[in-house]
Amino acid sequence: MRSKVILGIDPGYAIMGWGVIRTLAAEAECLGCGVIETCPSEEMGQRLAIINRELAEIIEKYRPEDIAIEELFFGKNAKTAIKVAHARGIVMMRAVEHTGRIFEYKPSQIKQAVVGVGNADKNQIRFMVQRLLNLKSIPKSDDAADALAIAITHCALTRRQSNLQN
Repeated sequence: MRSKVILGIDPGYAIMGWGVIRTLAAEAECLGCGVIETCPSEEMGQRLAIINRELAEIIEKYRPEDIAIEELFFGKNAKTAIKVAHARGIVMMRAVEHTGRIFEYKPSQIKQAVVGVGNADKNQIRFMVQRLLNLKSIPKSDDAADALAIAITHCALTRRQSNLQN
């Protein structure tokens, strides 16, 4: 089995988490993770331009073969959800331009794939990301840890699907 580079994105317009892993057989390693931050004082169009530019740089640097994103979760604040949807649109556009497709996962799928239960909390996810990727420490940012969890989920679910087809 050949290695694959996967970029996971935890969407947001103020803070967008990203995490890149490389997989080979049953192993996965973290190539990098972090956040794209925008300033609240900037107008929305400027914030989206920053996300677009920084995401393009991440894709150029790591050259992921697959890009996975968390599905939009509509909470109580529709105004915030719409802004996050704008940022997700940038991610989806960049993903399709680079790989020809985008993979989306529900929050419960991510929790199930990484922790084993669909209602895991942030601390459980961060702990399992550290364990699964053999990191020296837990990622400082919840958003970066969530992005790595999304990449791990994509790896696990595509590996499972590939095993079912063989």
